Amino acid sequence: MPKKLYKIPEKILNSASKIIVGKRNVLEAMLVAMLSEGHVLLEGMPGVGKTLIAKTLTQLIGGEFRRIQMTPDLLPADIIGTNIYNPQTSKFILKKGPIFANTILIDELNRASPKTQSALIEAMQERQVTIEGQTLPLPTPFLVVATQTPYEIAGTYPLSEVQIDRFALSINITYPNPEEEIEILSRIDYIERAEPEPVATPYEIINLIVETRKIHVADKIKQYIIELVNTIRNNPYIKMGPSPRASIWLMKTARA
Repeated sequence: MPKKLYKIPEKILNSASKIIVGKRNVLEAMLVAMLSEGHVLLEGMPGVGKTLIAKTLTQLIGGEFRRIQMTPDLLPADIIGTNIYNPQTSKFILKKGPIFANTILIDELNRASPKTQSALIEAMQERQVTIEGQTLPLPTPFLVVATQTPYEIAGTYPLSEVQIDRFALSINITYPNPEEEIEILSRIDYIERAEPEPVATPYEIINLIVETRKIHVADKIKQYIIELVNTIRNNPYIKMGPSPRASIWLMKTARA
């Protein structure tokens, strides 16, 4: 890997740490997901910094950020886009949805209807959307960060195992410890107004993704992954074990 590219992940993490107090492990996991071309499911209570983390990461790579607040009445077309009729030209004009960005924060995914959830999951998997017969590729790099509201809160539609399986990583974000929370209070004026300068470009991230794909994974590592997932599958206390897709993500994220 070229030396310049090798330094980019550390630059991103160091710059993000100036705005994000703690949560280094979350930042690292999201960067790993991006480099392995996966997506992240964030779980935890509201107000722990999920939006700030996703937005900051996007700003540091010079990419485009979109936030989609899920509600029960949101339609698939509200996310992927639709054709709109122009009476002046008597033609339909394609209006792309907010999913056409480098990083998408899907807030409270389990508040959307199952139909809308399925449309989003399909776009994540295929990295393209079809709008009335026209197939359009999504930008690269492309990272979806989805948050879940705890199921005990009213008005939620639990995600199915199939939908959860589409995410490379699931991260539970906890409350900050007392020292971190004091630091947040001390720096809040700066944090709320911070507009970090990019330390990388989307093109450099694409090159990093290409270099990550080139990393050789030894057969012993592959065998270890298979043994790990099979141990979980054969555990009588586990309702549903990891799918082969989980094995794939273990290998891909290990390379990143």
